Amino acid sequence: MSSRGLAVEGNDAQITPRSEAVGGMRIDWDVPVPMPDGAVLRADVFRPDDEGAYPVLMTLGPYGKGLAFQEGFTAMWQRLASAYPDAVTGTSNAYQVWETVDPEKWVPDGYICIRVDSRGAGRSAGQLDMLSQQEARDYYEAIEWAGTQAWSNGRVGLLGISYYAANQWLVAALQPPHLTAICPWEGFTDFYRDFNHHGGILSRFGQAWQDQQIFTVQHGAGERGRHNPNTGELVAGPPTLTDDELAANRVETIGEAKRRKLIDGFSQARTPDLTRVQVPVLSAANWAHHLHTRGNFEGYNQVASPQKWLEVHGNEHFAEFYTDYGVGLQKRFFGYFLKDEDTGWDQQPPVRLNVRHVDGSFEGRDEAEWPLARTNWTRFHLDAQSESLSTTEPSAEQTVAFPALGPGADFWTEPLTEQLEITGPASARVRLASSTTDADIFVTLRVQDPDGHEVSLVSAIDEHGVLAVGWLRASHRELDQERTLPHQPWHSHTRNLPLNPGQPVDLDVEIWPTSLVIPPGYRLGVTLSGRDFQMPGDGPWPVAYGIEQRGNGVFVHDDPDDRPAGIFDGVTTLHTGPGSGTSLLLPVIPATPTDKTSTFADRQKEPDHHA
Repeated sequence: MSSRGLAVEGNDAQITPRSEAVGGMRIDWDVPVPMPDGAVLRADVFRPDDEGAYPVLMTLGPYGKGLAFQEGFTAMWQRLASAYPDAVTGTSNAYQVWETVDPEKWVPDGYICIRVDSRGAGRSAGQLDMLSQQEARDYYEAIEWAGTQAWSNGRVGLLGISYYAANQWLVAALQPPHLTAICPWEGFTDFYRDFNHHGGILSRFGQAWQDQQIFTVQHGAGERGRHNPNTGELVAGPPTLTDDELAANRVETIGEAKRRKLIDGFSQARTPDLTRVQVPVLSAANWAHHLHTRGNFEGYNQVASPQKWLEVHGNEHFAEFYTDYGVGLQKRFFGYFLKDEDTGWDQQPPVRLNVRHVDGSFEGRDEAEWPLARTNWTRFHLDAQSESLSTTEPSAEQTVAFPALGPGADFWTEPLTEQLEITGPASARVRLASSTTDADIFVTLRVQDPDGHEVSLVSAIDEHGVLAVGWLRASHRELDQERTLPHQPWHSHTRNLPLNPGQPVDLDVEIWPTSLVIPPGYRLGVTLSGRDFQMPGDGPWPVAYGIEQRGNGVFVHDDPDDRPAGIFDGVTTLHTGPGSGTSLLLPVIPATPTDKTSTFADRQKEPDHHA
């Protein structure tokens, strides 16, 4: 191992960059990345140890570039290593960091991997302001810096999960000249609708995530934080600041978002204009992530780039990014656009789906578009009298009332006589009344096996996930008519429309995209409730961030400030029948592209007067 010094630039003389060579890889630690306003961000650069020029893969964010995956996210690391051994083979895993690429799997193939601590996080001083316009501008400058270094071939790609995917959309919309291609892997696009408020209902995840995952690595946590196992340096230092000093150096992003009940400039500034994204895009989605699923589909559909691809997978949020499947897909994409390699990507179909089956397996399938053109949009009606779900509309008007904070009302099909595939976005139309001036409605799609046992699906966070979920606060029912589609209601979230107690209103609820092939003998169901659905059974249930995971992972909606007593603990009355329209619009996929007469939906489908 050898070492050589690097020149220090910027205004933070407490940090001394250094460089070392390890097994043919040159690692430059704490490289200064200057910003136009005089600030200096710190980056770790992993590159081939020679004089060549190579393409760059970059992340910038607040998770601490020196925080080892194994230490910072022990449970996830253990799961990755045990369930997906290919993800951790062929590498020493010495440089693994949460939700970023492993340089030992990329540098030998002629890539440079750069991790940048965003302003105010990790080793980068300044004010921490997550997903802000300032952070996006910093990212722009970091991309341009990387694209003009002697070791760079001038092409920069972005590749990372979650936060490291979400801010890809933001910076790509700024169109930095050296940005060549992006691969946002499971990352939201809409700060309000995807991340902070689901259907206008506050998600409690944000506060727990910010406090436990972001503020613990804020620049200045210093000696109260961890050390980089490779350098011995403080992950979030070198200074150790007081609590008051730390608070003064950050924007309380989640607190601000919680205070702002409607969409305003705060969330708009943190939501990219996807029509300005023009570089090639590989948007990788997870079927069941109640933070990220929607964003990857929206990103794919809305970006202006004529070169765009959608990939959809399942399993845990962090898994496929690191597996041979995921890395192989990423290398084919970036090899083509960053290195001009003949990877076959020019023949890649626009959409690659890994369709889910009830036994946990997946069926790989290439498609030409999203949603699928051959979708048989099928309306399933709810009947309060028989507690049934059917393609036949009920003949009589009925109501069912339930406590808003109780388990709600369930509706089930008869056992299926034929296979039913549901793949795509969905929606619900619900007529309800509340005993109070507002109500939250949670629409949960479920499946039971022939013995009546609940089918749980590994979701991105929860090993006992449900088929799909939609949410809506009744006072947020106003639609943006220009953007609304039958299968995807688009709510404005710009004003409140209180309910008159006891007076019914019609709600259109967006259900996030999903996929499942349901075999004969199984039943499809839906639960309508005024709180998060909870998987039946006694557990024990996994706990993360102090939240019990019973079907929704850590994405629950029980903040008492957002759901005050006296308003959201009333009685909800659901109306069904021919005049109510209460139903689901589901994306039924024919058994084969050319045979639409043999599916469950076509044989039972009634004319749809609502879609």
